[in-house]
Amino acid sequence: MNMKKRNDKVRQQVILALFTAIVLLLAFTPIGLIDLPIIKATILHVPVIIGSVILGPKKGAFLGFVFGLSSIIKNSIAPSLLSFAFTPFVPLPGLQKGSFLSILICFLPRILVGVTPYYTVKGIELLVEKVFRKRNQGIRSAATTVAAVVGAFTNTVLVMGMIYLFFKDAYAAANNIPVETVLTVVLGVVGTNGVPEAIAAAVITTPVCLALDKVLGVKTGGKSAVTK
Repeated sequence: MNMKKRNDKVRQQVILALFTAIVLLLAFTPIGLIDLPIIKATILHVPVIIGSVILGPKKGAFLGFVFGLSSIIKNSIAPSLLSFAFTPFVPLPGLQKGSFLSILICFLPRILVGVTPYYTVKGIELLVEKVFRKRNQGIRSAATTVAAVVGAFTNTVLVMGMIYLFFKDAYAAANNIPVETVLTVVLGVVGTNGVPEAIAAAVITTPVCLALDKVLGVKTGGKSAVTK
């Protein structure tokens, strides 16, 4: 391994460690998880999305795993009305035990948050390059913005969709609503939580990713763009 590759690898490991620390900081301070009556709104997806775009899907998936793990811990030690869907250590409404399906909800969407943004950026860049024969910072910026929105909705849609799939009755009981209205409420949460979270992700992710591209020496002109 030559010196440049070694330095690049060290920089990537440092950035991975930094974003892991940021995820944990956001998870265990009021900054990252906003307690609402029904669910905890979050910006923990933002460092995961940035890590996915900058470091690639494997390291992004690792950050997503940390996100999921912190969610289990947070919901176990400071449960809210819907914590039974995020940790097996909180009983379902009307029962004396939790469900291990909550582990799936905690980890699968969050790991995918670390994967989908990377492939969104690469897909857009390759498509534009194939059609227009160019790749530049403006395209990279637009692709990153789209990827941030995709990553945010990956989290919100999959989490709420799996809650509906696995815990529809428990969700209705916890919120004292008829089971028939759960889908409408879930879609409402996707809108009220998902849209602001996607906007926040887009606003933060794009400038941070462009700055880190410079640190890592990612070229965005012509066919010299670096693939991670």
